[in-house]
Amino acid sequence: METIFKRLTDELLTVNKELSAEAARTWVEGLWEDFESTRAKAGREYKGQEMTEQIVLKWIQQYGPHLHKYAPKQQKFAHLNQDNQPKH
Repeated sequence: METIFKRLTDELLTVNKELSAEAARTWVEGLWEDFESTRAKAGREYKGQEMTEQIVLKWIQQYGPHLHKYAPKQQKFAHLNQDNQPKH
């Protein structure tokens, strides 16, 4: 699974130059967990890591360029952009 997270993190860093590597990894893990837990709560059958990777990759491609602008309203997500320093 580390290989998948690394690949997704690299993709996010490619589409969003504003995120640090640590912030990108946190986003990837959060998106992954959110998709799997939401699907489980809905009572849907587990389709495996490949499906989750495809969904998270789509989210990264669609929303990734804007994630550094995310302003969370819920405490659960407040940590996501706290360390968001450009990686220069």
